[in-house]
Formats: sequence, structure tokens, C-alpha cells
Amino acid sequence: MILSATPIIYGLIFVAVLLLVEGIYLLIFGKSISLNSKVNRRLDLLEKGGRREQVLEQLRKEANQHKNSRGIPLYSLLATKAQKANIAFSPAALIGVMGLVSVVAYMGLSIGTDAAPPVRAVVAVAMGVGGIWFWVSGKAKKRMAMIEEQLPDAVELMVRSLRVGHPFSSAIQIVAKEVPDPLGSEFGIIADECAYGRNVAEAISDLAERLDMQDLRFLAVAISIQQQSGGNLAEILEGLAKVIRARFRLFRRVKAITAEAKWSGVFLSGFPIAVMLIIQVVAPDYYDGVKGTPSFIPAAIVVFVLLGMNFAFMKIMTTIKV
Repeated sequence: MILSATPIIYGLIFVAVLLLVEGIYLLIFGKSISLNSKVNRRLDLLEKGGRREQVLEQLRKEANQHKNSRGIPLYSLLATKAQKANIAFSPAALIGVMGLVSVVAYMGLSIGTDAAPPVRAVVAVAMGVGGIWFWVSGKAKKRMAMIEEQLPDAVELMVRSLRVGHPFSSAIQIVAKEVPDPLGSEFGIIADECAYGRNVAEAISDLAERLDMQDLRFLAVAISIQQQSGGNLAEILEGLAKVIRARFRLFRRVKAITAEAKWSGVFLSGFPIAVMLIIQVVAPDYYDGVKGTPSFIPAAIVVFVLLGMNFAFMKIMTTIKV
């Protein structure tokens, strides 16, 4: 039996690309950029001697740079996810990192495989672009999940602050100091903008639109109505916190109910590909007898199209709008 290590090498090179991107990101921006940091990024920059207006300008630039770059061809496919992930790389820098990791992937393929140069170039570019997309998507998903989980706690912290007599601007500042990233730095931006004269409801509304998050829209509307009509803001926010927690529990319940169907869809779509890779490792010459036939390529294309349709259909069937 002849074993082929080529699929394993491709997989290892792709993992190396992801690790390289994460390493470059942490090396340039420091550990405070990580969502696992106990101290939010804004406070870390202030503790390192940055002036308040400089830190605000830097954080606002990082937050809006991808939103303002949606007009770049092809990059618009990545801009929304990069905006939600709050990737500190500028669009130009992110494209440059794609090129860098593509070169590294090409070098790895040249050393570890015997593929022809054009094939290595195409696969290297696919790994570079796909690796960045996969990395940014993972960052965006993790960051949005953390914000959704932190938001009700932050609203309740504001409620307690208002009930002890603090003004709403001070309640925002307390959230900016006490809550870790990602929500801590976002509310820090709001606190600084309000200190320079911006309306707090407008600032929160802008954050909600940038993150495309319905719960933040509720918060912005509640604050705006209170500013125009008056009323007990602490009671309004307390009710809002309960609503957000109820929505969060509902989302978790729906996720749990559809988990089995989603994993079934992933398994059914991924199993044929996994079998193909195993065959390539265990018996690399398994398809040699039919590779030269005229119907091999069309049949392979049909199979992959059907697999893609199966994955898309299972995705649609298990996606429930709440």
C-alpha cells in the first residue's frame, strides 16, 4: 500500500497560514488587541501614555476604516465581516497580508509538494485569500457573540449607576472602565465622543448600525425617547435588559434545537470530501484508471455542484429567523 502525504501537507500549510496571520496581528498591535485580554484596549492605550483624543481618534479610525472601504472591488465581500470583527489592519494592510501569506504558502507548497508551478500559484493564492477570510470570519463571529453576551450586563451596570445618582454620561464611563473588550472599548469610544459634545443616542445608534445589532438599536431608541419625552431612564433600561436577556435565551434555545440538524448537514456534505481525501492518502492511484476518460471531469464537477447544493439547502433549512 502506497501512502500519499500530499493532502496532509496541504492541510498543515493552511493551518500554518492561519497561525502566521494571528502571529502578525498580535506582534503589530500587542496582546491588548486580543479578545481574551482582561483590560480593554482603550484603557491599555491610555495606560501606555496615549492622550485621550489620540486614543479616541485611533479607535474610531480602526472601527470605521472597513466601513469606508466597501467600494473596493472584491474587498467588499470581506469588509462587512472585518468591520464586525473590528480588525485593526487597514484594508490596504489586510490585502498586503493576503499577499504575504500567499507567498509563504507558495514556498511551503514548493518545498512539500511536487505540483506544477501554476498549480502551486493558484493553490497558494486560494490559501492566502481563504485563510484571511476564514480568520476574519472567526474573529467576527467570536466578537459578536461576546458583545451579545456582555450587553445585558452592561445595561444593568448602567441601571445600578443611575439609581445611585450618577448622570447617564458617568454610567457610560463606568461601563467603559469596568467591562472588558469588546464592549468596553466600544462604550469607551461613546464616552469620549459624548465628552466632546456628541449626542449619546446618536453615538449608540452609530455603533448599532456599524455592528448591525438589533439589541443596540433598542438601546439607542430607548435613550432617544427618554431624552425627548422624559421619564425614569433606570426603569426603562432595566426593562430593556430583561428583554435582551430573554432574546439571548431564545437565540440559545433555537441554536440548541437546530444543532443536530446543522451538524447532520455538515456531516452529509463533508463526508464525501473526507472519503476522497482518505482515498488520496491510502491509495493515490485509485482514480488512475478513469482519470483519462472524457466523462471524469464533468462527473467530478457535477458531484461538487451537488455537494454545494446540499450544503446550501441544509443551511437554509436550519436557519431560523428570530
